[in-house]
Amino acid sequence: MALINTHINFNGNAEEAFNFYKSVFGGEFALIIRFKDMSGPEFPIPEHEANKIMHIALPIGHNVLMGNDVPESLGRVDENENRSKISVSAESREEADKLFSGLSAGGNIEMPIDDSPWGSYFGMFRDKFGIEWMVDFDPKYNGKV
Repeated sequence: MALINTHINFNGNAEEAFNFYKSVFGGEFALIIRFKDMSGPEFPIPEHEANKIMHIALPIGHNVLMGNDVPESLGRVDENENRSKISVSAESREEADKLFSGLSAGGNIEMPIDDSPWGSYFGMFRDKFGIEWMVDFDPKYNGKV
């Protein structure tokens, strides 16, 4: 069965926020990916954004708090509005496809589900009620992060 976790967008201070959350909840980061780790001809990253967080994950009990910095090219996150997404970690590609297809029906697909540059099977959308979702399957974690 899929796991549901919280994913928060930040305007460049994701690392600071997650270090704070880690100081409160304890534990260790399961994953930290910086934009420079994904930089390449198909995904160029400006030098001033290279060390910003593309993905960070902090396990808390049976859940995972996840986040990222939003690149300036995508605009600022309105911190007084919806700045979080519901992240679903599927146990298989088939489950990811089923969840993505079902939840995105009638909504607006922001990123079609497909193999991602960071190695997972990933898609992102806003459902017909305006709720933002991310669906991910990473065989390295089998739905655990």
